[in-house]
Amino acid sequence: MEENKLQGGKNHKVVINNRNLIALTGINDVMSFDANEILLDTVQGILMIRGEELHVNRLSLEQGEVDIDGRVESFAYAEENTYGKTGSSILSRLFK
Repeated sequence: MEENKLQGGKNHKVVINNRNLIALTGINDVMSFDANEILLDTVQGILMIRGEELHVNRLSLEQGEVDIDGRVESFAYAEENTYGKTGSSILSRLFK
């Protein structure tokens, strides 16, 4: 069980209900967001969520939690140490 915990004991969990309600844990930072894309720094790497009418409803960085609503079209992870922390380089490398 200990190997599942990273960065200060945070677990990363993603719960998606009907492709339009998302609850995430293990969040370090919200790097960027708009109605079509949210970029999160998680304990498991960088997570890009793409969709339509995406909204961050609840954000608690102290707890490492984010709740999002909107139509989810895709999730993509990238290792932070591989791609760095700049949103543009992550996006360009994910879609090469």
